Amino acid sequence: MIMTIDALRDTLPAYAKDISLNLSSLMSDQTLSDQQKWGSFLACAHMLGNASLLLAVTQQSQAHLSPEAVTAAKAASTIMGMNNIYYRSLHLMHNNEYTTLPAKLRMNILGAPGIDKVDFELYCFAVSAINGCGACLDSHEKVLRNHEITNIQVQTALRIASVLHAAAVVLRAEGL
Repeated sequence: MIMTIDALRDTLPAYAKDISLNLSSLMSDQTLSDQQKWGSFLACAHMLGNASLLLAVTQQSQAHLSPEAVTAAKAASTIMGMNNIYYRSLHLMHNNEYTTLPAKLRMNILGAPGIDKVDFELYCFAVSAINGCGACLDSHEKVLRNHEITNIQVQTALRIASVLHAAAVVLRAEGL
């Protein structure tokens, strides 16, 4: 079965009309390149883990992403799933001694994501927003801004993360 984001939007209840409208707006947004936008969509949907949302985003993003970009989006979700917990915890803990210790976590994908490093950083940034890791948000935003990604483009990645998160919340609450 082919599921599009538009078909998924049709399943959202009336109380989530704003989420539906925001999904539509983001799909047509031209602020990011297709690889940046659809990779951010996919990385966020992968992180959120709602089967309906992930299916719709996966199927719709395939027309816009190379196999390498699909893999990179999933890798961004996965590596940030680990890093966001670790670095958010360090940030929240009052004992700063832990920040001086080596993480001893493998993160090879960060150095060789298989796609443009800036696009991968954008995916990581969006996933970090979902996971609420301020340290990772700051780190990835700094890299993005150093590579001339505009504040509007960074904001678009935040919008993608927030709208997909809200859609996943609604779908989960409605048993979809």
